[in-house]
Amino acid sequence: MPLGFWRRHRIFKWFAVSLLIALVLLGIAIDIAAHRAEPFLRVLIVQRLEEHFHARVELDSFHISVAHGLLAEGKGLRIWPPASVAGVAVPGSNEARNPLVTLAEFHFRAPIHFVRGKPIHIWAIALDGLRIDVPPRPHLTHAADVEAPAPSPSGRGAALLAGLRFQIDSVQCNNARLTLETSVPGKEPLQFDIKTVRITHVNAAGAMEYAAVLTNPRPAGLITAKGTMGPWVVEDPGETPVAGAYRFDHADLSVFKGIAGILNSTGKYQGTLRAMVVDGTTDTPDFALTRFGTAVPLHTSFHARVDGTNGDTWLEPVTATLGNSQFTARGKIVQAPAPAGLKAGGPHGHNLNLTVDVEHGQIGDFMRLTSRSGQPLLNGTLHVKTDFELSPGSNPVDERMRLAGSFRLEDAQFSNPKLQERIGELSLRGQGMPDAAKTAAAADVRSTMEGDFTIKDGDVHLPHLVYIVPGAEIDLHGAYGIDGGSLSFSGTARMDATISHLVGGWKGWLLKPVDPLFRKDGAGTKVKVHVYGTRKDPQFGVDF
Repeated sequence: MPLGFWRRHRIFKWFAVSLLIALVLLGIAIDIAAHRAEPFLRVLIVQRLEEHFHARVELDSFHISVAHGLLAEGKGLRIWPPASVAGVAVPGSNEARNPLVTLAEFHFRAPIHFVRGKPIHIWAIALDGLRIDVPPRPHLTHAADVEAPAPSPSGRGAALLAGLRFQIDSVQCNNARLTLETSVPGKEPLQFDIKTVRITHVNAAGAMEYAAVLTNPRPAGLITAKGTMGPWVVEDPGETPVAGAYRFDHADLSVFKGIAGILNSTGKYQGTLRAMVVDGTTDTPDFALTRFGTAVPLHTSFHARVDGTNGDTWLEPVTATLGNSQFTARGKIVQAPAPAGLKAGGPHGHNLNLTVDVEHGQIGDFMRLTSRSGQPLLNGTLHVKTDFELSPGSNPVDERMRLAGSFRLEDAQFSNPKLQERIGELSLRGQGMPDAAKTAAAADVRSTMEGDFTIKDGDVHLPHLVYIVPGAEIDLHGAYGIDGGSLSFSGTARMDATISHLVGGWKGWLLKPVDPLFRKDGAGTKVKVHVYGTRKDPQFGVDF
């Protein structure tokens, strides 16, 4: 080979080795510079967060690496509520305030090169272990009361870092929790466990888009939601605007003792974290009272106001369909205060108070829920106005609910053939047709009921029940046992026919002399009656 070739070969080899050494040294230099920049960047992050939240910010550690682009990692981030310092108690409170934001760790990548004056583009920030604890409004103070943040380091490097701006495409967060505190004594804060959330269009001064998967504790199930949130209200995070849509699937209602069924719900919401307006629907095709086990499909559509600090909800209104019966309800679901003698702050459940209006329902749909066989005691058209209360507790729902109202039942027939035949016999005899009382015509008699009622401790109490069939009007009072189906009613029956026509035949002819004794208050016959026994074996009698 020519001597010149070997010389050129040695020059290229030397050049390549020199270039490699230079690149290694440059990487070491950049890495050293990056590590030297860590304190400045850490201070810059803390300072920017303090300026944005008007609050004290703590960051335990922050590291950067330039091995494969700029990699930044941080751990132990805490942002305290406005005008608070770690460990300092709220004025008027005996407990220290929690941080507004706690973050276990975060990391992101960015290109090493950037143009001065333009933001550094960060594709995604990953967060893990995020906790947001929103205090109640009375515990928040104005930003003017905030202690000024500590001064940042000075110097040319600090000035350069201070001029940095970032553009963030998205934030991915796992294992987060949002807690909305309440200032009401004895009420628990509202807590949401967020499995994942992805935030895009990250902008501190505007609305951000999000898609989240939340774990609902009771009833257990996953909620998927997407929408917008922001801009973040620094002075009162509970006033941060929020809007979106949700879907709640396969929620098992059996966690609430006394009821069962799998609920699915969809809806939309808007407002703030503290006050949201929700419009949605629910479907529970197998709704049942566990004590009886008969399922009846339940569908609802609702308009509600929700106080996010404690979960209190005002229903305005709920339109529901149970089986073939439609009704509306208005009222509230509010967290129950701590019972006397118990320490405030424990889980005490919710009180449910509703005004229910059944304009045109079917009594069979409601009574089927309280039937183990699925066969209702009565069938007919139902009109009801009632107040409904459900108190918290461990007893079944039918033992904790309280109802008080009035009703009217039209075109009614008993499902029990024996009882229906006796009612039909009473009607025909009351019309003076005793010979037809034992025929098939007795089973086809329709009746009307109206009166006041209360439901308490598993029993239906009827202090004044008017029962009307053709030829007779019966005033009753008594109770019906929901669980065992016991019947205990007594009252007075007024028949159009006289006692002799009511009995008929030769016995009726013998009774003609006593007709005046039973003819009272404009009735042909007025006697005392009773209904005892059970729904399966009723005992209907006349007390002469």
